[in-house]
Amino acid sequence: MTIVIIAGVILGVILAVAYAVGIYNGLVRVTQNVDKAWANIDVILKQRHDEVPKLIAVCEGYKNFERSTLESVIKARSEYTTASNPNQKVSAAGHLTGALRGLLAVAESYPDLKTSQNFLQLQQRVSALEGQIADRREFFNDSVNVYNIRIKQIPDLFVAGPMGLAPRTLYQVAEADKQDVKIAFT
Repeated sequence: MTIVIIAGVILGVILAVAYAVGIYNGLVRVTQNVDKAWANIDVILKQRHDEVPKLIAVCEGYKNFERSTLESVIKARSEYTTASNPNQKVSAAGHLTGALRGLLAVAESYPDLKTSQNFLQLQQRVSALEGQIADRREFFNDSVNVYNIRIKQIPDLFVAGPMGLAPRTLYQVAEADKQDVKIAFT
């Protein structure tokens, strides 16, 4: 009889440990998915970041191109370069997106620039990268949402705490970037 009780206790402990390991492994999986999703965004942001100097160089070649527009793009690119964590990079990437939108809108006022093959290629490249960023941002936000739900649900909550897992921030667009770009032909 005592052997049955001891075997039952041992089996119960084994099942509890297996359950805790399953929860731990699941939390590791969702954490890695969030990190992977961010890394995918970061790769595309880096590619866009590398295209910006080329776009600026083409625009600078045109006399009278609005200096303030170029400076805002340069400043936003620099802000991204100095960002040290995903939240700062998200914010800086949003500023760069807005600055690039402004640059491309202002470029509409320059017929010679609009027809420049270099400018058109760079504009298409940056636009394609923006589309890829949007797709990856959606996947990232889905991954963060799953992660945030998992670490707040019982029983995962009891394993997530000792693992030091904290809620992550969704990739959100800044309010200023939601505004329409005003195009003024002078």
